[in-house]
Amino acid sequence: MKDQCIICSNDITYSFTKEYQPPYDYFLNSSDYYKCNTCGFTCSDTVFKMEYDAWCKLNFDFHTLFENKMLGEDINEPPYIEQATMINILVKNNIINSNMLDYAGGYGTLSKILLKYFDLSLPVYDPYVTDNNAKTVHYIKKEDLNKVDVIITSALFEHVRKREDLDQINNLVTENGVMIIHTVVCENIPNDPNWFYITPPVHSALHTNKSMDILMKQWGYVSSIYCPSSKCWVLFKNEPENLKSNIESINKLFQTDYLHYSTGFMDYWK
Repeated sequence: MKDQCIICSNDITYSFTKEYQPPYDYFLNSSDYYKCNTCGFTCSDTVFKMEYDAWCKLNFDFHTLFENKMLGEDINEPPYIEQATMINILVKNNIINSNMLDYAGGYGTLSKILLKYFDLSLPVYDPYVTDNNAKTVHYIKKEDLNKVDVIITSALFEHVRKREDLDQINNLVTENGVMIIHTVVCENIPNDPNWFYITPPVHSALHTNKSMDILMKQWGYVSSIYCPSSKCWVLFKNEPENLKSNIESINKLFQTDYLHYSTGFMDYWK
C-alpha cells in the first residue's frame, strides 16, 4: 500500500481489518483499511492494491449480482426519486442549469426518472455498464465526453481508488461548473470493522468532512449545499448569484431546512 493519502498526500497508517460474512465473502474474504493521519480519509489496502482487471471484475460482479437480486439480499440503492426532485428544484430556481452528465450512471435510473417525471435530459456515461434496453437513456461514449456545467456522481466516490480517477471526473466540469456528489461523508471514519458502510467489499474509499473540504478546495470549488433527503452535496466553482437568498426562499416555502449552505464543504454529518 502506498503510504500517502490520495487526498492530501500525508501519511496513512493501518486502522483495522474487515472480515466479510456471507454473501459478501463470495467477493472478498477480508480487507485491511488504512487511515490518513491528517484528513482522516480511509481506504482499503486490499482493494487499492488490486490489479486493474481484478478491481473492475469485483465492482462489476458485485453490482450485477446484487442489482439483479441473485444473491438473496438487497443493496442500499441511492435515493433516486429524492435526487431527481432536488435536481429539478435546483434547475427551476436557476441554481444549476440543465447541461448535465451522470458520470458512472449505471443503468440510468436517475436519468429515466428525470426524463419521465421532470422532462429533464440527463445523459449517462458509464465505462462498465450500458442498458441496451433503456431506449430513453442517452449513453455517452468515452471518446465523446465533453465538459459539462453539472456533473453528477451517485454512489461513486466510495469506489474510486486513484487520485487521477477523481481528477478525471472533475476535469469534465466547466470552469464555473457544479459537481453533485452522493456518498457517505462523516466527521470521523470509525475504526470499526462492523461499521455498516463497509459491509460491501467494494466500499474501499471513505471520505471525511476534512478530506472533502481539502479536495473541493484543490479543485477550485468555493461553496456547497447539502440536501438531507437526497443525501447529495452540490459543490460550486462559482457561487450563483443570490444563492443564499434562493435557499432561504426554498426552505421557507417547504417549511423545512431542505437545503443547507456553507462556504467550503458543508459538513452536515458530524
